[in-house]
Amino acid sequence: MSQNLRIALTKGRLQDKAVSLFEAMGLDCTPIKNPGRRLIHTIPNYPLDGVLAKAPDVITYVEHGVCDLGIAGKDTILEQGGAFYEVLDLGFGKCRFALAVKEGSDFYGTYKTRRIASKYPNVARAFFAKKGMDVDIIKIEGSVELAPILGLADAIVDIVETGATLKENGLVPIETVAPVSARLIVNTASMKLRKAEIQDFIARCERELEKK
Repeated sequence: MSQNLRIALTKGRLQDKAVSLFEAMGLDCTPIKNPGRRLIHTIPNYPLDGVLAKAPDVITYVEHGVCDLGIAGKDTILEQGGAFYEVLDLGFGKCRFALAVKEGSDFYGTYKTRRIASKYPNVARAFFAKKGMDVDIIKIEGSVELAPILGLADAIVDIVETGATLKENGLVPIETVAPVSARLIVNTASMKLRKAEIQDFIARCERELEKK
């Protein structure tokens, strides 16, 4: 069994950005860039194995200790929660959670219980709990912009990058719920048991990020 550190990477854009960072750090990421059907890839010139996974699974693998480290979006971390250390904001995958409504609607100007549609019900619930507002949360799996258009919800909480999709559907963001970017997370036990190795990796990441 490999004694390398094991890092879970969110497949897709965050994986590509992570690979770019690792390559800038001098790591040979050829195996991860040409994965074939393999899901675990050993970096040839650094004691690190990369595991390619879906975003929620990255957190699960780190939390349960089968991976020492992980790279996941703050959106997934906020929605899923879990017991791990969030050690570094990697600065890529930037966007934000926003509260958006139909253009012209007065969201805060009513006393009725508002309905909020979101793919991220926990994020939405926590946001309104902080405001002391009583809301009904409706979980949507697909295009959440449809909910206000169809009259299902008064507002949505969703990830916004440019706002173009909202605009095309007659919605406007009225408040930022939380900023989002990729984060480096560490298993709590690994941080104790493999502290020197993990701190070396974190320091390498930090040095590279400081150049940007």
